[in-house]
Amino acid sequence: MHAFTWRRAARCRPTRTPHSPTVGETGCRSNLKTLYSFHKGIGRYNIRGAEIHNGLSTFNPMPKDTLDTPELPDTPEPQAVCNTVTRSAIFIVATLASGQDAAEKVREWCGDVAALVRSVGKRVPSGNLSCVCGFGSDAWDTLFGAPRPARLHPFREFGEGERRAVRTPGDILLHIRADQTDLCFELATQLVGRLGDAISVVDEVHGFRYFDMRSMVGFVDGTENPTGRAVADFTLIGGEDPEFAGGSYVITQKYLHDMAGWNALSVETQEGIIGRRKLSDIELDAAVKPSSSHSSLTTIDDANGDEVKILRDNMPFGRPGAGEFGTFFIGYARSPEPIEQMMENMFVGRPPGNYDRLLDFSRAVTGGLFFVPSATLLEALADRDPQAATTAADQQPDTSSSAEPRHDGSISQNE
Repeated sequence: MHAFTWRRAARCRPTRTPHSPTVGETGCRSNLKTLYSFHKGIGRYNIRGAEIHNGLSTFNPMPKDTLDTPELPDTPEPQAVCNTVTRSAIFIVATLASGQDAAEKVREWCGDVAALVRSVGKRVPSGNLSCVCGFGSDAWDTLFGAPRPARLHPFREFGEGERRAVRTPGDILLHIRADQTDLCFELATQLVGRLGDAISVVDEVHGFRYFDMRSMVGFVDGTENPTGRAVADFTLIGGEDPEFAGGSYVITQKYLHDMAGWNALSVETQEGIIGRRKLSDIELDAAVKPSSSHSSLTTIDDANGDEVKILRDNMPFGRPGAGEFGTFFIGYARSPEPIEQMMENMFVGRPPGNYDRLLDFSRAVTGGLFFVPSATLLEALADRDPQAATTAADQQPDTSSSAEPRHDGSISQNE
């Protein structure tokens, strides 16, 4: 296996109002110089050289000999994928209406999202309001044409019978987050209202943060999320798909729990199913942790033996009066493959039959895969002509066979 490294100093592009917060509120900021390093051997790019002092970004130049290129275009500003967790969230999944008028309205809306987030968020600056917008495979073709993200495809189903990861309709995803429910509600109202009859909402979930980051089943959720620089490493597309750099993939599933059955189990049995202590959140010792535990089956390594992480921002939801208790799973990654491998491990088993016993008490009722364009691209999509874009893409020469191979962010390596 051979490796290569590229490095360059890049300046993040400002949005239409460069001095205002953007869709990527706490992510890469306008005029913040960063140094990106993409390593084929580990399939990551790292953000380096930036320091924060009293809320202001400064840049410490790297030695000149580290900027040994080859040159790449400026890295686009991402959406708010890497934001910190908040107390509230609203998840909206919608389907696209037929006809060119609906498609044109959605494209125009893409250029307005950042401004709507700023307008609503400005009313409570401490509320940490953000929104991530994603598009399904079929919707991308209808709305924007070619080129398309390299790993975007319809949601893949796993399992069978009652234990199955199902695919359900969904063209557009809105992941709205804030520390106040009213901020989420107001932004959702504005975003959906602007789209009007161009879409039909097929699923809407209002999530809340449960005590000390607990899931509905009582265990701490998101313990193994990447932190620091690793968040961008594992979630943002880099040189493996340069036209869509700064973007991400997101998979969503809505789970409903049999809480009566779950609560009838002893704490010790629950801990064996999850793979962690319920009170302390400490992982069980490998000698006693079942290979069918949730934590075992959702831990995956790449071909080099390095763990591949995803970024989860799951939220509990429910209606006690209706007996509904659930978890909205949402996972971000630079390729769908790691999350798909985790789902296969859970629903089919590793090896087959050694499935996640949490699924005896949890049922997936929705499933969708979406591509999250960078904030820069999201705004530019407002002016995209899908027919012209597809024609231009078709006329481009095929250089895939001669191009130097690159790691694609997946769990496998190119040998």
